[in-house]
Amino acid sequence: MMGFLGNLVWLIFGGLIAGLGYIIAGLALCLTIIGIPFGLMTIRIGFATFAPFGKEVVELPRANSPLRIVFNVVWIVLFGWELAIGHLFWGLVLTLTIIGIPFGKQHFKLIPLALMPFGRDLRPVAGH
Repeated sequence: MMGFLGNLVWLIFGGLIAGLGYIIAGLALCLTIIGIPFGLMTIRIGFATFAPFGKEVVELPRANSPLRIVFNVVWIVLFGWELAIGHLFWGLVLTLTIIGIPFGKQHFKLIPLALMPFGRDLRPVAGH
């Protein structure tokens, strides 16, 4: 129930806009053949951004395969570092207030996914 309430408040106070931003950017990337893998990953991050409470970033099997490493390097250079800095900035801003700490933690949680998304996913926490 707490995860649901956290996600609801998250959506109202910026999570919906952030997720939609990721999805729109992903659709734009999908307009080119070269951009399709990056666009699909951006859309997946967008849906993960809608409801981060009660989830954790997990490394998928073969997360460090050669192709995923190449995609992550390209991602970091073109998009990842900016997205990670954005999540770091908002995480720091939100943790300045007591009420913002849980939301700041969600931004911190999204940093590894925003930085190197290929081979990683946001999944429900085991046991919840």
